[in-house]
Amino acid sequence: MAFPTIGATEAIIVLVVILIVFGVGKLPQVGGALGKGIREFRRGKAGLIEEIGEEEEEEEETPKRKRAAKELTKGKTKAKQS
Repeated sequence: MAFPTIGATEAIIVLVVILIVFGVGKLPQVGGALGKGIREFRRGKAGLIEEIGEEEEEEEETPKRKRAAKELTKGKTKAKQS
């Protein structure tokens, strides 16, 4: 799904609406809050991506662990039989 791009005209209209709604005095506060929100979103996204990567690694390691456990139990059974 492709998102439409925002042109210069649309950006100017959005900025004018923001100025009208919040006023010039509160603009720095709104900008700061917006920046903090974007930072938190990126941190959360990075944490989620990291967590998903760790889970994928664990899923990949599980079959290896099972094979290793089978090989170890086979070796123990052979040793007991000897």
